[in-house]
Parts: sequence; structure tokens; C-alpha cells
Amino acid sequence: MIMKRTVFTVSLQGLVLGVFEKEGGHHLTEAAAGFDQSLSGKLSELLKISGPALKKGKSRIFYGIHKDFPCVAVVGLGKNNAGVCGAENWDTSKENIRHAVSAGCRLLQDLEVNHVEVDSCGDAQSAAEGAVLGLFQYDQLKSKKKPKVTTQLHGSADSFEGWQKGVTYAEGQNLARLLMEAPANHITPTAFAHTIEEKLAAHAERVTVNKRSQAWIEQQQMGAFLSVTKGSEEPPVFLELHYNGSSDCQQPPLLLVGKGVTFDSGGISLKPSPSMDAMRADMGGAATVCASIVTAAALKLPLNIIGELYKTRRCGNGQEWKNNPEGRLILADALCYGHTFNPRAIVNVATLTGAMDVALGSAATGVFTNSDWLWEQLHKASVVTGDRVWRMPLFEHYSKQVTDSQLADLNNIGKYSRSGGACTAAAFLREFVTSPHWAHLDIAGVMSNKDEVPYLKKGMSGRPTRTLVEFAATHTVQKLI
Repeated sequence: MIMKRTVFTVSLQGLVLGVFEKEGGHHLTEAAAGFDQSLSGKLSELLKISGPALKKGKSRIFYGIHKDFPCVAVVGLGKNNAGVCGAENWDTSKENIRHAVSAGCRLLQDLEVNHVEVDSCGDAQSAAEGAVLGLFQYDQLKSKKKPKVTTQLHGSADSFEGWQKGVTYAEGQNLARLLMEAPANHITPTAFAHTIEEKLAAHAERVTVNKRSQAWIEQQQMGAFLSVTKGSEEPPVFLELHYNGSSDCQQPPLLLVGKGVTFDSGGISLKPSPSMDAMRADMGGAATVCASIVTAAALKLPLNIIGELYKTRRCGNGQEWKNNPEGRLILADALCYGHTFNPRAIVNVATLTGAMDVALGSAATGVFTNSDWLWEQLHKASVVTGDRVWRMPLFEHYSKQVTDSQLADLNNIGKYSRSGGACTAAAFLREFVTSPHWAHLDIAGVMSNKDEVPYLKKGMSGRPTRTLVEFAATHTVQKLI
């Protein structure tokens, strides 16, 4: 007789609650105070006897104090009166919540908790972003994977809308991280386009996806783009996404353009080996733009967006030139083509220059723009998301460097080699722009994360996806005169 074994899976629930710093102790959030009251003050008592007051971003775990939640993580939110910090260009309260909630969720994930309820901490959107971004893990290719954790809002249903918005924002950034983190042999131009097409299938009534072939690219006479594609046997793809969220079909769109080099070895002048593996994320501009449009569609934002993603691979010598900065060549054709849609504003995103990393590191995205209005809107959005942007100069000095050529109309590198490299790259792109509202976002410095943003873990960051979405969500594009 064969005995069958029955395997039971135990679902373990956890809870994340927040506390603010207070002189000589803690100040509980509304949800934490309600939980403490249900336990006749046991949580407050345990906090007093278990050590010093919790500092910002720190967490403490308690076991067996509630029948529904075997594990309760209490996290430090910093000071209750924190607000927008002008020096840091972010909302400190929101950042503290993201940081703290992510720490609590990760602690429970390490304990193999399957489901976590999360305190809104006074800002459900930020709490949701901290939870979902903090639990992201790229382990698709690993045999041993971290436990998958589901999350939901704990407490007041009044905060549910904000929670759902935060989940959607964070899932959008996680999509960009997923694409950027994947090895280059998994994310070819064709595979990237197929992935985005799948993600947008649920929004087919609002989104049109055009996957343009090499024959179409040649027909459009995009010579700069084609010159870069010769560095690989992989066929290029020009991915054109049309999101129609406005009831006014004649409304001029917001144009987002993303650089999508799925792997960049450096051509004839190969990159140093320590930096080579990170070039799988040289399609970060395309990843963040695509993720932003997927998120806009999920949120049903009432505006029209066109996304242009030039997907190619630069992994062989081919017919490339020494020290050829290929990203700006791709974007040049993209910007020229994008003007045919008569957009209200153009924002291009690219991991464009190592010089940007040298200038700002991972602190902020560099923004080069010809529009004070557009800068103000991007800056406002970044303060909300905590994903800083910093305005960089577009001086005539740099324009002269790219226009002063003995052989052609333009140089695609600066006259003085490395000096002001991010600025000369932006000056080159400006030569292909006639729109009065254009911004170039150089995300080379924020492409990856070590420990600079605590809730993003080590790896590719997906920045600045949430800032792009927030910019679109504020409907400011519709107010442009």
C-alpha cells in the first residue's frame, strides 16, 4: 500500500507599524496607537523596555503579541514635523516613510513571512512605494529565491486610494529595474519590445504599439541610428508607443524619448572590464520611458503620450569609430522624428555620459533644458517622489564646441575631450530640437544603486520612473500655453 503525503503550507502574517521620534521616547502613528490600545498598552510597554528610542529607518521586531500577527515590525519614521527640505530637494516626511517601511518589510521577508499589512504612517502612497520598492528582488536566474511577500494597507480604508496609487507607481519603477537588471543575452532589442507589448496588452483600448523594423528605419533615412546598429548582429527595433488618455484626440502629446542600447561594449575602444557588466543597463532610458507609459496607462491618466524607444545593441566592432559616443547619435534621429507629432513638450531620457556620473554621482538626475516651465514641473515632481533632479547649464560655450568643425556641420564630442562631457552631449542634442519645451535627462549617475537610496537595495535603480509619472499625473502638460 502506497501512503500519500500531504504537505501543508503555513501562511505567516506580519505587520509593519510606524513610530515618530519624541523627546525621551516614541510617538505612535494613528494605526500603531489603535493597535496598542487593542493590546491594552502592551506595544508601548515593550518599546520602552526593549532598548533606546527607534531612530529614523531603524526597526524592531516583536513576536507573539497578537493572535493575527505573529510578527510585528515597528519602524522609526524620524520627526513628526519633517517637511520639504530645500537643501535636499525632497519631502523629508515622504522619504522617511519609504525608508522605514521598506526596512520593516525586508525584516519580515527575511523571517519568511508571506503576507504583510502596512501602516499608512500618515501617507499611504509613500508607505506603499516603500513596501513594493523595498521588496523587489531580481532573482529570476537564481536557484534559491527569496520568499515572495504580498502587502496590503493596514487600518483605515480612507487611505486605500493613496495606497493603490503608490503600489502602481512602485510597480512601474520595478518594471524598469527588471528590464535594466536582466542580462544582455536575455534582453535583446526584440525581447525588450516583446516584453513591453505584453505589459501593455491589458490597455489595448488606450495604447497603440508599433514595432518598427530595420526596413522602416532605413526608409526614414535614420542614418545615425543605423550606423550604431552595425555594431551588432541583433536586428534593431524602433518601438513607438501611443497612449491616448485624453478625451480630446486633437490634444498635442507629451513626447518621451528613451535611449535603448541593450548592451554597450564600447565598440573598437572597449570599456574597462570592471564597468562592462553594468552596460546591460545602457537601455535605462528606454526602460524608464516604457515603464512610465505602462504606469500612465494603468492609472488612466487623462493626457496623450507618445513614447519613442530606439532599441539596438552595440556589442561588436562592426564599423564603429574609435571613442564614438553612440547614444547621442540614436537620440538625434529620435528627436528629429519626434517633432513630426507636434508635441507640446519633449523629454528624452538616456544613460548618456560617464561625465554625468562624475559631476553628480548618484545624487540626482542631470536635467538640461531650454524651458524654465518644463524645469519647474520636473523639479516639483521630483520633490514629491524623492528622486532628485538637478538643472545643468546649456551655455553657448558648449554649443560652440560641437558646431566648430573643419569637416562637418557638427562634432558629436566636445572640442576639449572630457571637459564638460555631459554638457557638450546635451549641446549636441539641442542642435536637433526646435521645440521651445525640451528637456534632456542624463541618468548615467542614477542608473544603479549601492546604498544611496535605502529602499532600492543594491542593483539597477529604475530612476527616475516615478518622477516621469508624477510629472505626467499632475496634468501640467495640459496647462501649457
